Amino acid sequence: MKKVCLVIGAGAGIGGSVGKKFAAEGYHAALCRRSDEAGLMTMVADIESEGGSASGHLVNAVKENAIEDLVAEVEKIGPISVVLFNLGAQIGYRSLEDTTAKVFELGWQMACFGLFRLSKAVFPLMTERGGGTVLVTSATAAVRGNAGQHSHAAAMGGRRMLCQTLNAEYAAKGIHVAHILIDGAVDAPDTLGKMLGPERYQQLREAKGLEHDGLLLPEKMAETYFHVAHQHRSAWTHELDLRAFSDLAWWNHAP
Repeated sequence: MKKVCLVIGAGAGIGGSVGKKFAAEGYHAALCRRSDEAGLMTMVADIESEGGSASGHLVNAVKENAIEDLVAEVEKIGPISVVLFNLGAQIGYRSLEDTTAKVFELGWQMACFGLFRLSKAVFPLMTERGGGTVLVTSATAAVRGNAGQHSHAAAMGGRRMLCQTLNAEYAAKGIHVAHILIDGAVDAPDTLGKMLGPERYQQLREAKGLEHDGLLLPEKMAETYFHVAHQHRSAWTHELDLRAFSDLAWWNHAP
Protein backbone atom coordinates (compact mmCIF):
# COMPACT_ATOMS: atom_id res chain seq x y z
CA MET A 1 0.00 0.00 0.00
CA LYS A 2 1.39 3.38 -1.02
CA LYS A 3 2.07 6.12 1.47
CA VAL A 4 -0.21 9.09 0.94
CA CYS A 5 0.58 12.78 0.63
CA LEU A 6 -2.62 14.71 1.29
CA VAL A 7 -2.61 18.18 -0.31
CA ILE A 8 -5.26 20.55 1.02
CA GLY A 9 -5.30 23.48 -1.36
CA ALA A 10 -4.13 21.83 -4.59
CA GLY A 11 -4.16 24.68 -7.07
CA ALA A 12 -2.01 25.15 -10.15
CA GLY A 13 0.81 26.63 -8.07
CA ILE A 14 2.40 25.34 -4.87
CA GLY A 15 -0.19 22.68 -4.01
CA GLY A 16 -0.32 21.03 -7.40
CA SER A 17 3.46 21.12 -7.79
CA VAL A 18 4.06 19.56 -4.37
CA GLY A 19 1.52 16.84 -5.12
CA LYS A 20 3.23 16.10 -8.43
CA LYS A 21 6.66 15.94 -6.76
CA PHE A 22 5.52 13.50 -4.08
CA ALA A 23 3.74 11.34 -6.67
CA ALA A 24 6.94 11.20 -8.72
CA GLU A 25 8.72 9.94 -5.60
CA GLY A 26 6.29 7.06 -5.08
CA TYR A 27 3.53 8.54 -2.96
CA HIS A 28 -0.17 8.58 -3.75
CA ALA A 29 -1.08 12.26 -4.08
CA ALA A 30 -4.57 13.02 -2.74
CA LEU A 31 -5.26 16.45 -4.24
CA CYS A 32 -7.99 18.54 -2.65
CA ARG A 33 -9.43 21.88 -3.64
CA ARG A 34 -12.68 23.79 -3.20
CA SER A 35 -13.75 24.21 -6.85
CA ASP A 36 -12.76 23.73 -10.50
CA GLU A 37 -13.23 19.98 -10.74
CA ALA A 38 -12.02 20.00 -14.34
CA GLY A 39 -8.72 21.60 -13.36
CA LEU A 40 -8.36 19.20 -10.44
CA MET A 41 -8.88 16.14 -12.61
CA THR A 42 -6.44 17.50 -15.19
CA MET A 43 -3.77 17.55 -12.48
CA VAL A 44 -4.66 13.97 -11.53
CA ALA A 45 -4.47 12.88 -15.16
CA ASP A 46 -1.09 14.59 -15.61
CA ILE A 47 0.34 12.71 -12.64
CA GLU A 48 -1.07 9.40 -13.84
CA SER A 49 0.25 9.98 -17.37
CA GLU A 50 3.74 10.13 -15.87
CA GLY A 51 3.27 6.86 -14.01
CA GLY A 52 2.24 8.34 -10.66
CA SER A 53 -0.74 7.67 -8.44
CA ALA A 54 -3.25 10.40 -7.59
CA SER A 55 -6.86 11.14 -6.74
CA GLY A 56 -8.93 14.33 -6.77
CA HIS A 57 -11.25 15.49 -4.00
CA LEU A 58 -13.51 18.56 -3.99
CA VAL A 59 -13.72 19.92 -0.45
CA ASN A 60 -15.02 23.17 1.01
CA ALA A 61 -12.74 23.20 4.04
CA VAL A 62 -14.75 25.73 6.04
CA LYS A 63 -17.84 23.52 6.11
CA GLU A 64 -18.51 21.58 9.29
CA ASN A 65 -16.83 18.14 9.30
CA ALA A 66 -15.43 18.64 5.78
CA ILE A 67 -11.77 18.27 6.76
CA GLU A 68 -12.50 15.47 9.18
CA ASP A 69 -14.49 13.55 6.56
CA LEU A 70 -11.71 14.15 4.01
CA VAL A 71 -9.08 12.61 6.27
CA ALA A 72 -11.28 9.55 6.84
CA GLU A 73 -11.89 9.20 3.09
CA VAL A 74 -8.23 9.49 2.13
CA GLU A 75 -7.15 7.05 4.85
CA LYS A 76 -9.08 4.38 2.92
CA ILE A 77 -6.58 4.86 0.07
CA GLY A 78 -3.57 4.45 2.35
CA PRO A 79 -1.94 5.83 5.48
CA ILE A 80 -1.48 9.59 5.36
CA SER A 81 2.25 10.09 5.90
CA VAL A 82 2.50 13.71 4.79
CA VAL A 83 -0.01 16.54 4.72
CA LEU A 84 0.45 19.82 2.94
CA PHE A 85 -1.88 22.42 4.45
CA ASN A 86 -1.85 24.98 1.67
CA LEU A 87 -5.11 26.86 2.16
CA GLY A 88 -4.69 30.56 1.52
CA ALA A 89 -6.49 33.34 3.34
CA GLN A 90 -5.53 36.31 1.19
CA ILE A 91 -8.45 38.65 0.50
CA GLY A 92 -6.40 41.51 -0.95
CA TYR A 93 -5.69 44.87 0.63
CA ARG A 94 -8.69 46.24 2.53
CA SER A 95 -8.91 49.09 4.96
CA LEU A 96 -10.29 48.41 8.41
CA GLU A 97 -13.53 50.09 7.35
CA ASP A 98 -13.84 47.76 4.36
CA THR A 99 -13.04 44.60 6.34
CA THR A 100 -16.31 43.13 7.52
CA ALA A 101 -16.58 40.83 10.50
CA LYS A 102 -17.55 38.01 8.13
CA VAL A 103 -14.46 38.52 5.97
CA PHE A 104 -12.17 38.74 9.00
CA GLU A 105 -13.60 35.53 10.46
CA LEU A 106 -13.36 33.71 7.12
CA GLY A 107 -9.61 34.33 7.00
CA TRP A 108 -9.24 32.83 10.47
CA GLN A 109 -11.44 29.85 9.58
CA MET A 110 -9.29 28.96 6.57
CA ALA A 111 -5.83 29.79 7.84
CA CYS A 112 -5.96 28.91 11.50
CA PHE A 113 -9.08 26.98 12.49
CA GLY A 114 -8.70 24.73 9.43
CA LEU A 115 -5.21 23.71 10.55
CA PHE A 116 -6.52 23.05 14.04
CA ARG A 117 -9.26 20.78 12.65
CA LEU A 118 -6.80 18.96 10.40
CA SER A 119 -4.49 18.36 13.35
CA LYS A 120 -7.30 16.99 15.50
CA ALA A 121 -8.19 14.57 12.70
CA VAL A 122 -4.78 13.37 11.53
CA PHE A 123 -2.47 13.61 14.53
CA PRO A 124 -4.00 10.66 16.42
CA LEU A 125 -3.48 8.50 13.30
CA MET A 126 0.10 9.63 12.88
CA THR A 127 0.83 9.16 16.58
CA GLU A 128 -0.49 5.60 16.46
CA ARG A 129 1.75 4.88 13.46
CA GLY A 130 4.79 6.43 15.10
CA GLY A 131 5.12 9.62 13.08
CA GLY A 132 4.24 11.80 10.14
CA THR A 133 4.83 15.22 8.63
CA VAL A 134 2.62 18.29 8.28
CA LEU A 135 3.92 20.99 5.93
CA VAL A 136 2.18 24.33 6.40
CA THR A 137 2.41 27.01 3.73
CA SER A 138 2.43 30.48 5.24
CA ALA A 139 3.13 34.06 4.21
CA THR A 140 5.04 37.18 5.12
CA ALA A 141 1.91 38.35 6.92
CA ALA A 142 2.60 35.73 9.61
CA VAL A 143 5.54 37.80 10.85
CA ARG A 144 4.76 41.33 9.67
CA GLY A 145 1.39 43.06 9.71
CA ASN A 146 0.99 45.75 7.06
CA ALA A 147 -1.81 48.21 6.44
CA GLY A 148 -4.78 46.65 4.70
CA GLN A 149 -3.87 43.14 5.89
CA HIS A 150 -6.00 42.93 9.04
CA SER A 151 -7.66 39.60 8.27
CA HIS A 152 -4.68 38.02 6.56
CA ALA A 153 -2.06 38.99 9.13
CA ALA A 154 -4.19 37.91 12.09
CA ALA A 155 -5.00 34.59 10.41
CA MET A 156 -1.42 33.83 9.37
CA GLY A 157 0.03 34.96 12.67
CA GLY A 158 -2.31 32.54 14.39
CA ARG A 159 -1.30 29.80 11.96
CA ARG A 160 2.36 30.31 12.82
CA MET A 161 1.75 30.16 16.58
CA LEU A 162 -0.41 27.06 16.15
CA CYS A 163 2.47 25.35 14.32
CA GLN A 164 4.74 26.15 17.25
CA THR A 165 2.33 24.73 19.82
CA LEU A 166 1.79 21.59 17.74
CA ASN A 167 5.54 21.03 17.54
CA ALA A 168 5.89 21.59 21.27
CA GLU A 169 3.37 18.84 21.95
CA TYR A 170 3.94 16.35 19.14
CA ALA A 171 7.54 16.55 17.91
CA ALA A 172 8.65 14.11 20.61
CA LYS A 173 5.93 11.75 19.36
CA GLY A 174 7.46 11.71 15.88
CA ILE A 175 5.26 14.28 14.14
CA HIS A 176 7.18 16.94 12.24
CA VAL A 177 5.40 20.26 11.64
CA ALA A 178 7.15 22.70 9.32
CA HIS A 179 5.96 26.30 8.95
CA ILE A 180 7.08 27.41 5.47
CA LEU A 181 6.93 31.17 5.09
CA ILE A 182 6.61 32.30 1.47
CA ASP A 183 8.24 35.72 1.44
CA GLY A 184 7.61 36.79 -2.12
CA ALA A 185 5.40 36.50 -5.17
CA VAL A 186 4.76 33.00 -6.52
CA ASP A 187 4.45 32.49 -10.27
CA ALA A 188 1.06 30.80 -10.02
CA PRO A 189 -2.04 31.54 -12.13
CA ASP A 190 -4.43 30.41 -9.39
CA THR A 191 -3.18 32.97 -6.86
CA LEU A 192 -1.05 35.80 -8.21
CA GLY A 193 -2.75 35.55 -11.59
CA LYS A 194 -6.22 35.96 -10.11
CA MET A 195 -5.16 38.81 -7.83
CA LEU A 196 -3.53 40.82 -10.63
CA GLY A 197 -5.65 39.80 -13.60
CA PRO A 198 -4.28 38.20 -16.79
CA GLU A 199 -2.72 41.32 -18.30
CA ARG A 200 -0.88 42.60 -15.20
CA TYR A 201 0.16 39.06 -14.30
CA GLN A 202 1.80 38.54 -17.69
CA GLN A 203 3.48 41.94 -17.48
CA LEU A 204 4.97 41.03 -14.09
CA ARG A 205 6.16 37.66 -15.39
CA GLU A 206 7.90 39.31 -18.34
CA ALA A 207 9.48 42.02 -16.17
CA LYS A 208 10.49 39.94 -13.15
CA GLY A 209 9.76 36.25 -13.73
CA LEU A 210 10.47 33.75 -16.50
CA GLU A 211 14.22 33.87 -17.31
CA HIS A 212 14.77 36.57 -14.64
CA ASP A 213 13.95 34.12 -11.80
CA GLY A 214 12.48 36.95 -9.74
CA LEU A 215 9.26 35.09 -8.98
CA LEU A 216 9.13 31.95 -6.86
CA LEU A 217 8.70 28.93 -9.13
CA PRO A 218 6.28 26.33 -7.69
CA GLU A 219 8.09 23.33 -9.17
CA LYS A 220 11.35 24.47 -7.51
CA MET A 221 9.57 25.18 -4.24
CA ALA A 222 8.20 21.63 -4.32
CA GLU A 223 11.77 20.30 -4.09
CA THR A 224 12.22 22.13 -0.79
CA TYR A 225 8.90 20.85 0.56
CA PHE A 226 9.92 17.29 -0.28
CA HIS A 227 13.33 17.69 1.32
CA VAL A 228 11.86 19.06 4.56
CA ALA A 229 9.39 16.18 4.73
CA HIS A 230 12.26 13.69 4.63
CA GLN A 231 14.73 15.24 7.05
CA HIS A 232 16.27 13.08 9.74
CA ARG A 233 14.62 13.73 13.08
CA SER A 234 17.94 14.79 14.61
CA ALA A 235 17.89 17.88 12.35
CA TRP A 236 14.30 18.86 11.66
CA THR A 237 13.48 22.27 10.23
CA HIS A 238 10.48 23.75 12.02
CA GLU A 239 10.38 27.08 10.19
CA LEU A 240 11.97 28.38 7.02
CA ASP A 241 11.37 31.15 4.52
CA LEU A 242 11.52 31.05 0.74
CA ARG A 243 12.04 34.01 -1.59
CA ALA A 244 13.58 34.76 -4.95
CA PHE A 245 17.27 35.71 -4.94
CA SER A 246 16.52 39.30 -6.03
CA ASP A 247 14.03 40.09 -3.24
CA LEU A 248 14.87 41.62 0.12
CA ALA A 249 13.94 39.54 3.15
CA TRP A 250 10.84 40.61 5.07
CA TRP A 251 12.94 41.97 7.95
CA ASN A 252 14.90 44.26 5.61
CA HIS A 253 12.00 45.39 3.49
CA ALA A 254 10.17 48.66 3.92
CA PRO A 255 6.47 48.10 4.77
